[in-house]
Amino acid sequence: MDFTTASRIALATALFTTIASGAHAQDAGGDDIVVVGQSLEETLPQELSRYGSDLETVTAEQVRDRGSVDVATALQAVPGLYVMPGSGPFSYVDVALQGSRTQDVLWTVDGIRINNRLYGGTSPNDTLPASMIERVEVLKGGESLFYGTQAAAGVINVVTRGFTDAFDGEVAGAVDSFGGTAIDGYARGSIGAHRFVAYASRNESEGYRPYSVMQPSATDRRRGYRLWSVGGKYQIDVAADLRLNLQYQHTDAKLDNLSPARTNRSRNDRNEEIASARLDYTGSDAVQFFLKGYFHDWKTAYVQIRNPVPAGPPITVYPEGTFWGYQDYGGSAVVKLHPHRGLEYLVGYDFQNFNGRDDVLLIGKTSEQVHAGILQLRTTDELSERARLSAGLRHNETAGTKKTIWNVSGRAELTDTLYVEGTGGTSFVLPDASSLYGIDPCCEVGNPNLKAEQSFGFNLTAGGSVALGVATVAWKAGYFHRDVTDLIDATYDDPAFPNGTYVNVDDKVRVRGAEAQLDAALGRDWHVNASYTYSRVRNEGATTQRDRSPAQFAKGAIVYAPVERRFGANVAVSWIGDVYSSPSGFARQNYGNYALVDLGAHVFLDAARRNRFGINVENLTGEDYATRGFGSAAADDGGRFLYFTRGVPRTLRVRYSLGF
Repeated sequence: MDFTTASRIALATALFTTIASGAHAQDAGGDDIVVVGQSLEETLPQELSRYGSDLETVTAEQVRDRGSVDVATALQAVPGLYVMPGSGPFSYVDVALQGSRTQDVLWTVDGIRINNRLYGGTSPNDTLPASMIERVEVLKGGESLFYGTQAAAGVINVVTRGFTDAFDGEVAGAVDSFGGTAIDGYARGSIGAHRFVAYASRNESEGYRPYSVMQPSATDRRRGYRLWSVGGKYQIDVAADLRLNLQYQHTDAKLDNLSPARTNRSRNDRNEEIASARLDYTGSDAVQFFLKGYFHDWKTAYVQIRNPVPAGPPITVYPEGTFWGYQDYGGSAVVKLHPHRGLEYLVGYDFQNFNGRDDVLLIGKTSEQVHAGILQLRTTDELSERARLSAGLRHNETAGTKKTIWNVSGRAELTDTLYVEGTGGTSFVLPDASSLYGIDPCCEVGNPNLKAEQSFGFNLTAGGSVALGVATVAWKAGYFHRDVTDLIDATYDDPAFPNGTYVNVDDKVRVRGAEAQLDAALGRDWHVNASYTYSRVRNEGATTQRDRSPAQFAKGAIVYAPVERRFGANVAVSWIGDVYSSPSGFARQNYGNYALVDLGAHVFLDAARRNRFGINVENLTGEDYATRGFGSAAADDGGRFLYFTRGVPRTLRVRYSLGF
């Protein structure tokens, strides 16, 4: 960190400490007031939803009842979100949120950004077990105002186990039909002004064959994983209105990284550290703030050994320990001011420092700093309890790039059972280091002249609820619209780059679509939900859908969860429509048009509901489906062959947990 950066962070720390000291001093002469509140950062998704953003939340109970192993399986419950793990648990994912690409969605863990600047699509799915999840929050639509670049189509925030005043916890173990085992647990509680959470998990599996076709030369044929995670949180009430939060998480993972031909051994060994410190002041309606610093370090030791064709000793392509990784650290501060009736103001500053390199795909060491200022104006319930409006600006500066984006949003509750809401604004996505500087002769070559993508979009939604006898039905229908200029994509039409390069697409990319949802509570015991999403993603003037963008998909679930009984069950169905990919040397392929069915059941073995036994079947019908489309590779006979990455086969999983 240079002197200028250190000075800025020190100045921000001093400023906010002064504000906190002054605010606390004003309260010192009066009665002692204990305010139990949450950070502005923790409540940001809920606050944004009050002002028109579309928020979906997955609870810890939903994660447990679905038998989720990792983040991706937990996210299957989110209406309107297409998420496909590349090759089973703890692998990269393909995501589409309102017609987006994977790299248009920002992933965070407890508010800490996980996307890296080497590659835009990295998610926490390959290093975060589902047992650590308290909830997952998904914001749909452009959310660049507070979350910055890569939130062009939305945000997925994974919240790990939270604080409680009463002591509780759980230990659990699970096995599945592919040799998978999991042991996990957590404990949390408080002692006086001190609160704590500790959690740990170990997951291991031999895995399944990840490709539809594998050449005889591939002798390592099952994608396995072995993963350790441990984390902890600490919170102390420094004063009645001032709270300090500390967090740390470590993950050590060994993840097979296979290919359908010639693989003798190929693995990514991960070592990840996530840490943060946050100071929250929530004691005054006139002034609230948070000040946060974070650190995210991701190191991978890669190895790839290939079998020769036709015969011979193994060939070391990348020796064990070949490095790729990155480090991201920074800080943010947001103040909420309510100086007069009817309006409140949020003022913030965001700093990010990124550096990384890749000795596998040959990206030299790169670094980047981002400074951003944030301003948002909101109406309050003093002006209207049924209508809320907000407008904001964010100014970003990086080396050679200055961008200002804007956002407006609003929500109106027309009656107690009917509302309308909407958001609109601009976003931008910077090119990642791979598309700028990649020089690996096997793959697409980077283009240092790429421009940042820019987009304008808006969402309009209407929703409400209606009582039908013993049933209460909540409904929601919405339209989304996004135009992207200078979209970055790979091209293989330039003879100078036979393996491809990256360009800014000349034509504007237009995204249009709609979503519909129903959520019905049938008495106290039954719950039914269904959702449907249609998206039209095309280059301007084109008649075909862009690759890896599902045109339609739908989800539904039936849950039986009686409060008075010890037994519960659920069934979830998802249907994927047309999705296309364009493998090199072959015609365009449709890898969609299939349905998946998952079943789950659980029983509490005691009246206190502490001993729980669960059983889940993923992909009940044994559908052999593709997750990331078709690819092509060199065959053992010298030609090329077509294959697809397989989704999870039928898998039986049983789990026992003991709560305390």
